[in-house]
Amino acid sequence: MTIDIQEIMGFLPHRYPFLLIDRIVEFERTKRLVAIKNVTINEPFFQGHFPGYPIMPGVLVVEAMAQAGGIIIMYELPDREKKLVVFTGIERAKFRRPVTPGDQLRIEVEVLSFRPRAGRIDGKAYVDGKLACEATLTCRVVPRTRETGGEAPAETVAAAESAE
Repeated sequence: MTIDIQEIMGFLPHRYPFLLIDRIVEFERTKRLVAIKNVTINEPFFQGHFPGYPIMPGVLVVEAMAQAGGIIIMYELPDREKKLVVFTGIERAKFRRPVTPGDQLRIEVEVLSFRPRAGRIDGKAYVDGKLACEATLTCRVVPRTRETGGEAPAETVAAAESAE
């Protein structure tokens, strides 16, 4: 199953410059997902990270893995437009090689634990078949807040804090 960017935006609330998945090339519901991120010099973070030696921040590679894992969970939610999948933990993150402009990041996530309100995934990111980054990530499903600029509902904050 291939999922294009328009469909991805139906599952994730992220938008430019923070949507870090371009295409899904493999998807096995509740089990596994493989996504592609095409890294270009036009990414806004390259302006400052680092001038003359552009490297994609490792935390954004991890975020791309989290977004891929979020799609697995959001795909199963019938009321996904009312929910968010938020990061609650990163374990054993290792950065093996730099990701630079022109690279194609292949993000592979495998579900370790799947529940309707939370999940745990093993994520790996490759460039040219070589491991660039790996981590174990946990997340939780919380209510999505309205975009009014107000504070997050107490249950959203409490859910995120209790998962830490």
